[in-house]
Amino acid sequence: MERAISVVGGDLRIVKLIEMLIKDGYKVYTYALENSEDLQNIEGVEMCPTLEETVNYARVVVGPIPLSSDRKKLSTPFGRNSIEIDEFIKVLKGKYLIAGNITIKDILDSNHIPFTDLLKREEFSVLNTIATAEGTIQIAMEETQRTIHGTKVLIMGFGRIGKVLAKMLDGIGAKVYCEARKNEDIAWIKAYGYQPIHLNYLNDRINQFDIIINTIPFPILDTTRLSLLKKDVVIVDLASNPGGVDRKAAKEKGLKVIWALSLPGKVAPLTSAEYIKETIYHVLKELEKSKLEE
Repeated sequence: MERAISVVGGDLRIVKLIEMLIKDGYKVYTYALENSEDLQNIEGVEMCPTLEETVNYARVVVGPIPLSSDRKKLSTPFGRNSIEIDEFIKVLKGKYLIAGNITIKDILDSNHIPFTDLLKREEFSVLNTIATAEGTIQIAMEETQRTIHGTKVLIMGFGRIGKVLAKMLDGIGAKVYCEARKNEDIAWIKAYGYQPIHLNYLNDRINQFDIIINTIPFPILDTTRLSLLKKDVVIVDLASNPGGVDRKAAKEKGLKVIWALSLPGKVAPLTSAEYIKETIYHVLKELEKSKLEE
């Protein structure tokens, strides 16, 4: 029996994933990846003429990361034609969707379409933070006129990305400060040897930093806090839309803000594809097990 997977849209991570799936013996049916030169003439890749035909070939459909940036269209940077979310939903009936950063969960649920959000899978999220952290440090190095060694860096938020970033920055000699609002996070920051700053006291200390990295998906750096910053500070915002920085206010104040989204796909697409493949295989095993138990 042919092992088949349908893939619709996606960036370079998805292109590399397809190459890996083929090496593992899968037949891959694709749509909205026509402009990828890497996929041209690769045996085992079937570029289908229609979305419906692509999806019909397999039970599992792999979508982009993020699935959609605006809840209206799929992310299809290598596609010749755009795909409306409504159009995509219609052909997904009876299929299982695997994608990342799925912001249309309500629509999928109302249409009874089962799915896995890769970014909600712990094994993928943890590994994905490595590429995010490396990419963030690369940006910081390129955008500042200082060495990272000896520079005061503030990390906003102490979740997965914050933890990995703090470790890497500390390893290259940065003076690492971590902001958090929970007392248990403050305790962990101290335990790791970094300098903690509770959110309640952030405004009193935010003016001392050369680099600020935000991981909080909330407008935490508002116009009030931005007015307290050094004029030559470099801000790297990793938060998903709408971001954690009031970018309009930052521009008015002449502050440098880099909104760095989807870094794994930009700085390490091959490694990120390996993580995606590994997680997809975990999901497939779980689906097969649940099917056998029915």
